[in-house]
Amino acid sequence: MSAVLVIAKRELNSFFDSLMAYILLALFLGFTGLFTWLLGGSDVFYIGQATLAQFFSYANLSFFVFIPALTMQLLAEERKIGTLELLLTKSVTDRQVVYGKFLAAVSMLAIALLFTLPFVVTIFSIGDADVGQIVSGYFGLLLTGAAFVSIGLYASSLTSNQIVSFLVALIISVFFQFIFNILASSIPGVVGEVLSDLSITTHFESISRGVLDTRDLIYFISVIFLGLFLSELSLTKRNQ
Repeated sequence: MSAVLVIAKRELNSFFDSLMAYILLALFLGFTGLFTWLLGGSDVFYIGQATLAQFFSYANLSFFVFIPALTMQLLAEERKIGTLELLLTKSVTDRQVVYGKFLAAVSMLAIALLFTLPFVVTIFSIGDADVGQIVSGYFGLLLTGAAFVSIGLYASSLTSNQIVSFLVALIISVFFQFIFNILASSIPGVVGEVLSDLSITTHFESISRGVLDTRDLIYFISVIFLGLFLSELSLTKRNQ
């Protein structure tokens, strides 16, 4: 466990040693802030309600782009410059590397969400907001983000090219964010229900409404551990 924390700390420091973290933070806060307060036809002042529902919606929408950009270098860059081989020759396992990288990216995601707490303060200064809905909305975002991080980490384990890693993660994320829902709406019956259950958006919207269903939790945990398992498997195969 200590090795996982050391790798996570090292990776988190590397985020802030480059401009990438600051650029992504600025873009995330700018995008969600604009559509929460000023644009989109459903912003807080337009609808005249003390709610962060629009923030949660646009933050969730932004994850399928911002998180692949965050994760694209996690393993791909280390493979490119040869530091991954050096890391794996030390007394750390493939699993510890994967879990450490995952923890660092999720920590970065949590930091980004912490920067949006002024949105919460502002909402409560406007009117009586639903505390439960806000808490569940942030919880849903954290789970959704962690799921996308595991997908991005897997994509990063497949290549030494960051752009390829980004595109692979983006394509997979588009399926989970949009395609499954689109297919589910056009295919009736059991197949449509299965496709809907595969959609991250379906489960996020359920949690963000304040409904904590064990099926949603099981779904996110399954996606996260599947991504981590495939990432570890990818590293193991590469070292054989």
